[in-house]
Formats: sequence, C-alpha cells, structure tokens
Amino acid sequence: MYPTDVVLPMKAQLINNGFDDLNTPEKVENALKQSGTTLLVINSVCGCAAGSARPGALLSLTESRKKPDHLTTSFAGFDIEAVKTAREHLVPFPPSSPSIALFKDGELVHFLERHHIEGNSAELIAENLQQAYEEFC
Repeated sequence: MYPTDVVLPMKAQLINNGFDDLNTPEKVENALKQSGTTLLVINSVCGCAAGSARPGALLSLTESRKKPDHLTTSFAGFDIEAVKTAREHLVPFPPSSPSIALFKDGELVHFLERHHIEGNSAELIAENLQQAYEEFC
C-alpha cells in the first residue's frame, strides 16, 4: 500500500474538483449502480496518471457540453478493496491503473486502459472521453 502522504495530494486533485472518493467496496457498489452516467477514474501514483489521466479527465469536463451525471474515483494501491470491487465491474478488461471507465445505468460503456493513457497527452484523453460523453451522456 502506498503511503498516505504520497497518495492524498493525488486523490485531492480529483476530489477537490467534484469527484466522489470511492474508498470502500460499498461506496463502489452504490456508485456504479446509480442511474445515469458515472465516470470512474482508477487513480494511480504513476507518471501517466499525473500527466495524462487526471488532467485529461478534468479537461474533458471543462470543455464538454455533455457530461457524466456522477464523477467518482478510487486509488489503486491505496483503496485496495474498493479498487478490487471496481475491477469486478470492468470485466473482461484486465486490471489496469490508471484507467478511466464510463458506466451508463450500471453498465460499462467506455473504457480507457493504461495502454490508452500512457504516452498520450491530457488533451487526447479529454477528446476521447468527450466523444464518449457525446454518445452516452
């Protein structure tokens, strides 16, 4: 498990921008069962989370006319049981962090795995998510 003093500022980047912190399995289950659309960011300490995933998710929301109804996040390597529960909803995709998922009425409709994030700009991640919002939100 990652140290709290390392993780909390990385969590805060999303939480301070309106994302609900899914730090327990129960919170994950309740969030992913909501009606409407739910964006889930599986956060991470890696550079691609800092450089692309978190900024891309935030940018996608500031520049999109359609947006998810619910914004959520859980932290890999820190919210261990919560992330494990979230990943059960991401089948058939293998565990991946960071990753970004969009659910509609509890069903996974769009997913960015680490290999879609790593090496890509925040702007490209935002554009990909905005296209998903246009289709599903």
